Amino acid sequence: MHYDSNTKDLRDKLIGLGKKSIRKSYYPELQQRMDELEKLNAELEQRVAERTAQLEAANKELEAFCYSVSHDLRAPLRSIDGFSLAILEDYGDRLDDEGKEYLNRVRLASQRMAELIDGLLNLSQLSRSQIVKQEIDISALVDAVAQMLKQAQPDRNVVVTIAPGLKAYGDTKMLQILFENLLGNAFKFTTKCNDALIEVGQTTDNEGRAVLYVRDNGAGFDMVYADKLFGAFQRLHTVHEFPGNGIGLATVQRIINRHGGRIWAQGEVGQGATFFFRL
Repeated sequence: MHYDSNTKDLRDKLIGLGKKSIRKSYYPELQQRMDELEKLNAELEQRVAERTAQLEAANKELEAFCYSVSHDLRAPLRSIDGFSLAILEDYGDRLDDEGKEYLNRVRLASQRMAELIDGLLNLSQLSRSQIVKQEIDISALVDAVAQMLKQAQPDRNVVVTIAPGLKAYGDTKMLQILFENLLGNAFKFTTKCNDALIEVGQTTDNEGRAVLYVRDNGAGFDMVYADKLFGAFQRLHTVHEFPGNGIGLATVQRIINRHGGRIWAQGEVGQGATFFFRL
């Protein structure tokens, strides 16, 4: 038997009304549970809306704090550095070597503080910035970052090998920052190697998912302290051994988190380190 569209719609409505009537007549407990479920869903939506509003308010407070840090703290730091330099230039002939050394230390400390502020601001911006995901040619991106680092250190001979055809789906700007930090670390921690080697490639994890890695033959680290690698201001080497502000790997961790991925590292003192991550 064939039905036209109007007849079919009427039939469906009658069946629906019949089911509803049966449900109310013979399954009052089921109807009560469904009403309770609808109420719970409405309450959940309300809570989500309230939490979203709270999160937006917190983000605005964070933006205001960052603005304050950027402007209110930078000014006195510039003054400290500037007046210290003025003393060295205008009154340097009246100071002995020890006095000059003290002023140079003041300048270095103020400059380091400014770098830390920049690092914190960049870290906070990563938490708020919008992610625009697309397919990225990782091999080309890494090559561009490696060339930039080589140009900044022309006196060094660093061999960087990049697997061809590496692809990933993510935010281009964030992944560029990620590789600038990972490759920058690899360059930094191989400064004492006569033959510095850095490798960027891809493997798979235990579940068969693609994993990118950055490997170097530099200073490495003790796996006992591996859990400290990605914390802000956590350093396994002194500033005198290797300069830095302790923000780089925390930035990398934040980018990976924003992509819903995971990062981990393996290393050995004096035998280099490998950073694995998936997005």
